[in-house]
Amino acid sequence: MSDEETLRVYAQKARDYEALARPGEYPTLTSFIAALPEGGDVLDLGCGPGLEAARMAQAGLRVEAMDASPEMVALAAARPGVAARQGSFDDLCAERRYDGVWASFSLLHAPRADMPRHLAAIARALRPDGVLSLTLKEGQGEARDRLGRFYSYYTEPELRRLLADVGLRVDAVARGSGTGLDGTSSPWLSVLAHG
Repeated sequence: MSDEETLRVYAQKARDYEALARPGEYPTLTSFIAALPEGGDVLDLGCGPGLEAARMAQAGLRVEAMDASPEMVALAAARPGVAARQGSFDDLCAERRYDGVWASFSLLHAPRADMPRHLAAIARALRPDGVLSLTLKEGQGEARDRLGRFYSYYTEPELRRLLADVGLRVDAVARGSGTGLDGTSSPWLSVLAHG
């Protein structure tokens, strides 16, 4: 993510976002952890304050976390077992390095035109039979929220198509809704996919 307005919001509201996050409420995190080998290598791509990365580390996984916001990286790096660094989605250049990539409410900040490139980078970064958990807001198009953050929205059929194009097959789909940092409720779509 390199949208300056979105980064500015996260810089100003990093602690507010941290207080809002509830990783224990996402059954997708439990499913993701269960799908990985014991002690596996994981990348939390767009880690935010690192709460989910910390939960993965507590489960015995080796966790790297990356976020474009230096404020979020500082919060994530303070969590036990989490190695956090600053970087954008375009900084993912690893090959066959991870057993899993967790991208929860992060890639939704990338322009739709960039999503094929980002998903291809994730597919390259995964080891054979690696697991991707991807959660986005469900819908169509692109827009900014009330705080000015940029969002891209996806439907299940187009998300399945994008993943298939990079050689990832969808194993499970979950849906829900939640209230975000801007105070509005919106539907989300989460997929668990394998290489």
